[in-house]
Amino acid sequence: MRGRLRAWLRRKITYKWARRIVVAVIGGSVLLIGVALIVLPGPAIIVVPLGLGILGLEFAWARIWLRKLRATANSIINRVRSYRTPEPPP
Repeated sequence: MRGRLRAWLRRKITYKWARRIVVAVIGGSVLLIGVALIVLPGPAIIVVPLGLGILGLEFAWARIWLRKLRATANSIINRVRSYRTPEPPP
């Protein structure tokens, strides 16, 4: 049984699948740590996009989420930059 499983794995697990599995494990771990850092003290603003970037190497859904996150962050930054305190009257 063990020999057949090993032979099957050698036939079916190619470099493409191995890379996809490694990217999923590493990117998913970084993303989960980032989500945990939202409620824990830490740099979640940096870690969550990093995890999505790693996952985006292999998965289209992660690239889409990362684009949405960037667009939201840019709109927030632009809103903050355009906000000016009113000048006091003379």
